[in-house]
Amino acid sequence: MQVKIQYIYEGVQRPEYATSGSAGMDLSAAMDEAVTVPAGGRALVPTGIAMQIPAGYGGFVFPRSGLSYKKGISMCNCVGVIDSDYTGEIKVAVHNISQEDYTINPGDRIAQLVFLPVPQAELIECESLDETERGSGGFGSTGR
Repeated sequence: MQVKIQYIYEGVQRPEYATSGSAGMDLSAAMDEAVTVPAGGRALVPTGIAMQIPAGYGGFVFPRSGLSYKKGISMCNCVGVIDSDYTGEIKVAVHNISQEDYTINPGDRIAQLVFLPVPQAELIECESLDETERGSGGFGSTGR
């Protein structure tokens, strides 16, 4: 799959797969100065890039697992969704879930971007739904 990329600022780090088996491309902070995210706080971190994602696909921004586990830096919305018709700068809404302030420096890898197929559903109105083993049982209905 080919994805067009535009570098908005000079010197922005190119998103890259860390290994040949990586599912996500690392996204880096594109800032002139470091930003400190206070314990329990949030920040919107620019990446300095914009993309043209092909129709039928979406870009999904996930936290970096090591950064989340080791430093408590996750994402406000758990997973960011980039629609194929969005062509603005990609920004990452980070959330510091730790008890300590965390500083994000220019160029730090802050998230990972995964491209996935996204079919559009056609909703069909009906009077009832097919019966299933689970039925309408919700939260905790299948056991522990």
